[in-house]
Amino acid sequence: MLVDDSTRQALLRSLPSIDEVLRSGVAEELSRTAPRWAVAEAARRAVETARQQILRGESDGRSGLERAVADLPHEVESLLAPAIRRVINATGVILHTNLGRAPMPRKALERAVEIATGYSNLELDLETGLRGSRHGHLARILRQLTGAEDAVVVNNNAAAVLLVATALAAGREAIVSRGELVEIGGAFRIPEVLSAGGARLREVGTTNRTRIGDYEAALCPDSALLLKVHRSNFAVVGFTEEVGIGELALLGRRAGVPVVEDLGSGAMMDLGRLGVGSEPTAAAAIESGADLVTVSGDKLLGGPQAGVIVGRAALVGRLRKHPLMRAVRPDKLTLASLEATLELYRDSRGVDQVPILAMLAAKAGDLRDRAEKLARLCREQGVAPFAIQVRQSTGKVGGGAQPLTELPGFALVLRHTKRSAVDIEAALRRNAPPVIARVSEDAVWLDVRTLQGDEELDLVARAVGRIAAEGS
Repeated sequence: MLVDDSTRQALLRSLPSIDEVLRSGVAEELSRTAPRWAVAEAARRAVETARQQILRGESDGRSGLERAVADLPHEVESLLAPAIRRVINATGVILHTNLGRAPMPRKALERAVEIATGYSNLELDLETGLRGSRHGHLARILRQLTGAEDAVVVNNNAAAVLLVATALAAGREAIVSRGELVEIGGAFRIPEVLSAGGARLREVGTTNRTRIGDYEAALCPDSALLLKVHRSNFAVVGFTEEVGIGELALLGRRAGVPVVEDLGSGAMMDLGRLGVGSEPTAAAAIESGADLVTVSGDKLLGGPQAGVIVGRAALVGRLRKHPLMRAVRPDKLTLASLEATLELYRDSRGVDQVPILAMLAAKAGDLRDRAEKLARLCREQGVAPFAIQVRQSTGKVGGGAQPLTELPGFALVLRHTKRSAVDIEAALRRNAPPVIARVSEDAVWLDVRTLQGDEELDLVARAVGRIAAEGS
């Protein structure tokens, strides 16, 4: 209800002091379970919220104290909520960058907890008792998986490319096709990463067509790298031509120039086995002759954020010894959880235990059954204000990987009799835990491909039930 100026001034004068709010029964009850600082800050915020409501001309007939006290529990809850929280991904985008990309395997989390809650041999050689190196722990398993001579891990794939450029090409030229000068997440671009590493970019070919002769013509005594960048986050179709890593590797060997492939997306197995589009692997690049290959740990590999560099021992050795390695080295939790993830691939258990692989491999019939189950769970909550349908949907790989791949699946589609789809989507985000959905065709879509296990189906159903109760 809108108020006039005299009423507004009277309401402002009725606002309580912070001490008055803290002496209220509601505040005293909250103080039994919440830290005193949170209750005091919540009281300040609640009074300010009430003040702003009055200044906007809003009034619901309550006194100033009633207004402030009513907001206290919500304010305390907001203050105590962690900044980084678990959310439920119902978007159908598997590697959702905004949602932290790949959920890690349980084995990886268990290994990280084991290492985090005690001491470890991070930089101790258990055989000799002397100081060791963190950079050797994952070399053996990465050699097994990729066929490379050696390997090293840094904190993300951009750091891997930066380290390669700095250690191998600072002050010299890195030759790259114009069609591969990609922009990665956060508006960072390959030319800028190379420049930050001190390398001079030498562009060859055109956006859509680059031939081996273009690389050969660019070679000179100043050439330090032949760099091939996998276009994982976009596709060029039509009148196109590019040079494969095998052909580029032959040229590099003849010229004595290292050939590096930045695969970025991080596939560690042939995704064709899962019925998903083809994606180059580090093992295939090494077999084709690449001297170094870089991949991400938290994309199609399905592990923690990391940059993995595999390749020739002499070049990996130079990377290990470079001063920049100190700045981009991974911590013990990254190494522990990445090793546990790689073990699943080594032991042929990836599809069963790496969550993103299970999501990629999910069959349409199983997804339909899950969507029907979610519909039943929602109806059991009592969702009269909603019209509910199970419909076919299209999921995405996400995370800058396989942009043309569409994953057929199923989703629960919600329409509210009184509230807009945008309003319902926002209400789901305010749930605890937040449910992240997508809006399409003036409806909210809950794609079950990215819902993990029966627990998340139940949590989503409860969230829908709570929203239904608010509107009943």
